Parts: sequence; structure tokens; C-alpha cells
Amino acid sequence: MTAETVLSNARIVLANEIVEGSLVLRDGFIAGIDAGGSRSGEDMGGDYVIPGLVELHTDHLEGHYAPRPKVRWNPIAAVLAHDAQVATAGITTVLDALRVGMDEDADLTLADIRKLADAIEDSVAQDRLRADHFLHLRCEVSAPDCLQAFADFDRDDRVKLASLMDHAPGQRQFVNLETYAYYYQRKLKLTDRDFKLFCEKRMAESARYSAPNRAVIAAACRERGIVLASHDDATSGHVDEAIEQGVRVAEFPTTEEAARASKAAGLGVLMGAPNVMRGASHSGNVSARALAGDGLLDILSSDYIPFSLIQSAFFLGDMVEGISLPQAVAMVSKNPAEAVGLTDRGVIEQGRRADLVRVRVDDHVPVVRTVWRQGRRVA
Repeated sequence: MTAETVLSNARIVLANEIVEGSLVLRDGFIAGIDAGGSRSGEDMGGDYVIPGLVELHTDHLEGHYAPRPKVRWNPIAAVLAHDAQVATAGITTVLDALRVGMDEDADLTLADIRKLADAIEDSVAQDRLRADHFLHLRCEVSAPDCLQAFADFDRDDRVKLASLMDHAPGQRQFVNLETYAYYYQRKLKLTDRDFKLFCEKRMAESARYSAPNRAVIAAACRERGIVLASHDDATSGHVDEAIEQGVRVAEFPTTEEAARASKAAGLGVLMGAPNVMRGASHSGNVSARALAGDGLLDILSSDYIPFSLIQSAFFLGDMVEGISLPQAVAMVSKNPAEAVGLTDRGVIEQGRRADLVRVRVDDHVPVVRTVWRQGRRVA
């Protein structure tokens, strides 16, 4: 039996324009886009209808599983809570970022990470989830157990993306040791002497493990068809290294130099939506809003605030000169989907998946009213 839904009286955000009209959804796909009025179907009341958002980098799930130090929640319950939050924020496809390799501040273990991955995959198999979930492996290449943890995902076909990161002091995000001290010394409550020892150990691990771990993981991703991302590149030299390793996505470049070099090399430049909304990086790095205005931003990620993804798209489309709403929406739908090879979604087009979000803007804040995944209402 054919399942058909008509959404009428909508402002439909297409790839390059906004059309006032109706959408026909049939058997989980977009079957028709009609300009003009329609007397049939569910009246959208002039609200926007945009593609379902595609999230490539959120570690928000870990907070549901480990909400307090030494507290562990049921992993399936944690996945369901995370899923509900991302879906009601308009995210219909999410790559859950799981850390691979534990550094000194990690409260989780490798066993915890595998439990979360198993809970995601079991929930997908049992059709418990509102959004479509895949995996993103956040590979802390300076960690001694990075390759051991990466091997836990050898046969996992839900892995779509792996990022190469090194959060050791003096590296990338934390080239400035004062910034590193502000972040980690306070977080770990270390004395000056203990913090000095902590830094020396982390820098030694980075020197020993980072380069060989990068090489092994990059080769494995090429062999398995996993998209590779760099992380926190700060210089054009970092970008050159990323290109040699086969990187396709530049996550959170920390300087305009690195963002510009990544863009020139054809990498998808990904920045955090919270950075856009705040107008600045929380760690003192380059402003994502400034990069967007300079044409150096391709993809947005909610990072640690799921709702920031849709919020930043409507902000950029309304407040930043030279960026239209269709262009801003593409940063949270079409561009991230294409970056990881999910070409069946991310844009409202006949034959694509009916992953859609109904949005009304109230006092410059987008209000998510309805979410459909493959034509089925999920929020």
C-alpha cells in the first residue's frame, strides 16, 4: 500500500531558492514539488520546510552516558535520550562521535565506548531511533591505546568518518600553553608542579605516538572507504600533512590561514555552530562567523549543543551579508551529507529521502515544529 503525505502552504527551502508551494511525500521519498497554492494536504501555515539536518561531529552522547564523574547510565537509555534531543532539534542524520584513545582527562574507558557503539547499533536494528545514526571515530592519535581502540571497530560498517586529533599541549588547538593551562589545569585541579609533569607526559606521548598512529589510521580508512578528517589544523603545514594522508574534511581549523589553505585544497571546512552563535571560539581561536562571511565555511556541526545547528543556519541566512538562507541551510544538510557520501539526502529534490523539518522563526529563533525521517513523523 502506497503511503502518501502532502504538505501544503509551505516556504520550501530548495538548493538555490525558496519556493512557496507544496510537497508530495510518497513511500519515504520526495515525489513532487509544486509551486503555488494547494487545497489538499497538511497546511504548513507558511512555515519553512527545510531538509533534515545532517550532523557530522557531536560528542553529546557521552554526556548522557556519563552525566557525572564515575556515574554510568544504561547505554541504551543514554542513546535514546541523545536521539530524542537531536531529532527534536531537526537533525535527521547524525554521526555520533565516539573517542578512540583515552588521554589523561578521560573519564570513560575503551569498554565504555564499545558499549555505546553496541547500544547505537542495537537500537538501529530494533528501530528504536528517530534519527538515522552512524559513527564518527574521534581518534586521539597521541594516546598510547589509540590503535587498540581503533581495532575495536574493525568490522563496524556504521563508521562513516574518522578524525585525527591531538590535544596534547603545544599542538594545534593548544599551541598556546597558557590556553591549555586555563582549560586543563582548572579542569583537573592540578598544582603548578603536577600540571608541569602532566604536560611533559602528554607532550612525550604526542612525540612518540602521534605520527605513526596517524599513518596507520589513515591507511586503514583508505582501505575501508571511511572518510578522513583533520582536526584543529593551525598552519598551512598541517593542511599539507592532511592532504598527504587523504583527508577530505577539515574540522575546526583554528586559524584563518589553515581554513583558507583547506578551502583552496578542496577540503570541506567544518566549524562549530556554537562558535557562529557566540561570534567567537570558546578557546580563543578563529571565529566561524568571520570565516562564513569570507566564504571559507562549508559545513557546520552542533558540537556540544544540538539545537545550535538549526539556530546557526537561520542566523547566517538572516544576519550575514552575502549568505542566503538556501546557502546557510546547505551547510547543515547538503554539504555534510555529500562530505561523507550520503547522496540520497540533504536537499529537497524529487527522488531524495523525505527527511524534512518544519520551522517557524519567532523573534529570530527557529522553532522546530515537525520533523519527518523518510516521510514518517519522528518529532
